This record gives sequence, structure tokens and C-alpha cells, in this order.
Amino acid sequence: MKHNAIETITGAAVIAIAAFFLSYSAQKANIKTENGYTISAAFTDVGGLSVGDNVQISGVKVGTISDIILDPERFLAMVHMNVKSDVKLSEDTSAIISSTSLLGGRYLALQPGGMDDYLEEGDVIETTQAPQNLEQLLGKFIFSMQNKEE
Repeated sequence: MKHNAIETITGAAVIAIAAFFLSYSAQKANIKTENGYTISAAFTDVGGLSVGDNVQISGVKVGTISDIILDPERFLAMVHMNVKSDVKLSEDTSAIISSTSLLGGRYLALQPGGMDDYLEEGDVIETTQAPQNLEQLLGKFIFSMQNKEE
């Protein structure tokens, strides 16, 4: 009987730990936890941007990327983001995918414009800039140096 009690206690502990990790994972997977509004930006290339990456203005986090899908009509990557409700973005806001470091972390930088009309739930930012590909830039540099030597 003593042997069964130890197995029961061990089993209950394993189940409790598994339930904790399951609830923690479910909480972390819920990206849209902040109150705010969802807007989108259309890009020709998202270059490593991922769901959950930060949305920043002047280096300050103002939201997160909630989804990235392909627009089947225009064949553009639609980046959906949740922006804090106290951040008002003008309609001429632009979006740029930037690197956090040389190692490749990405974030979406917003540059607010000066218009008096503001983006609302579901609006799309059309003025965007895809990230610079370091490999392509190095390739162009190397080939330009070879052409100068010849």
C-alpha cells in the first residue's frame, strides 16, 4: 500500500507540473493581450520578421506583430500588428522592417507622418520599406570592387 501512495503522489506532481507548463505556454502564445487596435502593413518582403516581434516608434515598444499572411490578390506580405490604444498614428505613417543587431533580430519601426487624420482598426499602411539583405549588399560590394580592379 505504501508503494501505491508514493506512485500516486509522484503522478499528481507530474500532472501538476505539466498543467503549469501548459497554462504558461497558452498565456505566452496569446500575443494580443494588450488593449489596442489592429492595423496592417503591406510588404514585398518581410525578411525574417516573425509573429510576436516588437512594433516600435523611436525605439519605444508600442505594439506587437500578431500575424503575417500573404495577400492572394496582390502577392504582398500583410503584416498585422496590435498597437496600443493610446498611440495615435496618422494616415501617412510609414513602416520599416529593421534589425535589432547584426545577428538578425527584427522589429517593425513605425514613422508617424503629419496628417490630421488617424489610422483606425483594420486600416493598412501602404508606405513600407522591406529590410536590407546583408548578403545581397556584401555581394554587390564585392562585385563592384572586382569591376574597379579590372
